[in-house]
Amino acid sequence: MRIIYFSLDYTPHDHRFLSALAETEHQVFYARLQRGPRQTEDRPLPAGVQPIRWAGGGRPFAWRDLPRLTLSLRAVLRRLQPDLIHAGPIQTCGLLATLTGFRPRLIMSWGFDLLEDCDRNAWWRWATRFVLRRASYFVSDSQVIRQRAVALGMDPARTAVFPWGVDLDHFAPPSAARGRSSGFTLFCNRAWEPRYGVDLLARAFVQAARQRPDLHLLLLSDGSQGRQIRQILEQGGVGDRVTFAGQISQTRLPRFYHMADLYLSPSHIDGSSVSLLEAMACGLPCLVSDIPTNREWIEDGLNGWLFPDGDAEALAAKLLQAAQDRRALRRLGRAARRTVEERADWKKSFQQLLEVYADMLESPGRGDRPIRRKESVA
Repeated sequence: MRIIYFSLDYTPHDHRFLSALAETEHQVFYARLQRGPRQTEDRPLPAGVQPIRWAGGGRPFAWRDLPRLTLSLRAVLRRLQPDLIHAGPIQTCGLLATLTGFRPRLIMSWGFDLLEDCDRNAWWRWATRFVLRRASYFVSDSQVIRQRAVALGMDPARTAVFPWGVDLDHFAPPSAARGRSSGFTLFCNRAWEPRYGVDLLARAFVQAARQRPDLHLLLLSDGSQGRQIRQILEQGGVGDRVTFAGQISQTRLPRFYHMADLYLSPSHIDGSSVSLLEAMACGLPCLVSDIPTNREWIEDGLNGWLFPDGDAEALAAKLLQAAQDRRALRRLGRAARRTVEERADWKKSFQQLLEVYADMLESPGRGDRPIRRKESVA
């Protein structure tokens, strides 16, 4: 099978999908739609994946370039003659793939394209419906996102849901039990953008840290709210109890989960958070916002804790409760690991994607005219 994997920028998630595809017998091509000069994945493309040179990979995407990019992608499809194209997010890569008329076409939601982007304005809503109503197949990592896609026009019979999952060997509990320390370390690696609520976490930490001098906060990443978040912590008098570790590679990430006593995700909207699943795989108890996609993974008091979304005081109270109950932390950490072993093993999830590919080739889908294939491949 010849597969074109088409994505916005190059992220750790793209590396995960491409690495798995590279280990199959299929011929895999990668088309990147450039969003900006910076990419979040520092590892090279997996061996065996062939990058595609085309108009969308040379400069950041702009809507005025849509006709030119559609023609360029259409030329790529004619030249490579793939068996299918796997494209997402919906309103960028998915839209371009749809405009080429090629099928079969797998549209993959990245979560925020359906939870947030589709409601930006009338154009984004139109583009979302246009893509979903013409998709050969749709996949997502959450039932909440699938339901949203169906409400916007996707045929429910042509959908599949599977978690993007975790490498359970790479993300695992520490080999040696962590000794009891006098301090209590909180860990968050969500980006410093409004949707992820790290500013809320900063306010909650200020409140909790004033009552417990042993609390420490470990933050990764950065973002547009960097100045605001640092200001909240400094003005709250707890700046010296925060470690800003910046961006780190995926290979180093398990070490940071192992350094913590509690993982935090205060996001206001989310898909099935891969960082949450990584923390659970490491046996780290988790405290996350009570939003629909988090409830697909966390049962309050059974394998983690939930707090009311947007409520800094409630989050602070939960932090203090967690720091006091070490026995509960160990129990929740073990239950979290069992959850991902049963439901979020990437090796099993990836097999579901391959099954979707096979189903697409048997029944390509609806609506579009396929690109006429040439007799030979350029």
